[in-house]
Amino acid sequence: MKSKLTRALALFSLGALLLTISSCKKELINTSVNQNLQTSIAASKVQNFTTSEKVPFDFSIFVPCANGGTGEDVVLSGYLHVVSSFIINGNNVSGKSHFQPQGISGVGTITGDKYQATGVTQDQFKGSLVNGQFQKTTINNFLIIGQGKGNNFTLHENSHITVNANGSLTTIIDNYKSDCK
Repeated sequence: MKSKLTRALALFSLGALLLTISSCKKELINTSVNQNLQTSIAASKVQNFTTSEKVPFDFSIFVPCANGGTGEDVVLSGYLHVVSSFIINGNNVSGKSHFQPQGISGVGTITGDKYQATGVTQDQFKGSLVNGQFQKTTINNFLIIGQGKGNNFTLHENSHITVNANGSLTTIIDNYKSDCK
């Protein structure tokens, strides 16, 4: 079963990408001829936007190797450090997002065992503001590290999608693996 966190991050990233592309397309389409010329001149310059923020993180995840192998929910809290950048260069847009746990710890709901969350999730995308063609790649490494042996839960996923200029989804790759160590 895929992690709710992985799906939420993937859907958030895809939603942000689609919102960015559709907003930019609407802005370019809805301009008058004079404004369109000004927009074309402005678009020829590279525009770069970067954000860095600490986001509260509260999440419960089932760790199947916890509690002597019978599993238990681990309630995690702390912060995610999120760095995002977007570049608009002419009629192209690209971006990167980097999510990294900062002091995220948790407790097993049955055993009271302590856990630490670590890892990194990275997204990259690029697309055209003219025809909607885009690519997106995500790499997610999320680890829940428990005390002692055999109760460390690891999740690794890499995914890639490509949409061509006709709007057809041409590539879908989703490699997912979770393990207890």
